[in-house]
Amino acid sequence: MAGMAASNIVGLAIILTAASTLHPGGITEIETSAQAAEALRPPAGPLASTLFALGIVGTGLLAVPVLAGSAAYAIGEALRWLTGLTRKPMKAKAFNGTIMLATVIGAVLNFTPINPIKALVWTAVIDGIVAVPVMGIMMYFATRRDVLGQFVVTGVLKWLGWLTTVVMAVAVVTMGVAAFA
Repeated sequence: MAGMAASNIVGLAIILTAASTLHPGGITEIETSAQAAEALRPPAGPLASTLFALGIVGTGLLAVPVLAGSAAYAIGEALRWLTGLTRKPMKAKAFNGTIMLATVIGAVLNFTPINPIKALVWTAVIDGIVAVPVMGIMMYFATRRDVLGQFVVTGVLKWLGWLTTVVMAVAVVTMGVAAFA
């Protein structure tokens, strides 16, 4: 929980820093990572690009293993493969192969004409849209005593869960309406 809170605080700080430095300069649409690095120019000066590059590399070193591993676990468990990083690689070939394939695909994407900034935005949009039915299904099962027994979600958590699901649904509908307005 502390890690999630820390990452959200860092994310908020990044958003506020970028907004407070780019928007006054008239930059309201970020198309390239070079434009994103400009947000660091006021506090970092000529080291802005280097600092941004180090941040991207550091983020990649943290994210790639997590994303590749989570993809391998999701696919492996769905297909009933032997999964786990504690297993010998030859015992969980498909699992480890999926990790390698996901890593290679991520590396190859760097050499395609796909705009990484637009890819990030569209990924976030798709995640937000997909989150609504997933949250609804999770809340449906989380509130059923015949499914979770003594661990059923009740009281304040139940209402907060449904409220969050409704807020997400309203946000998705609003985004859709705004896109076609």
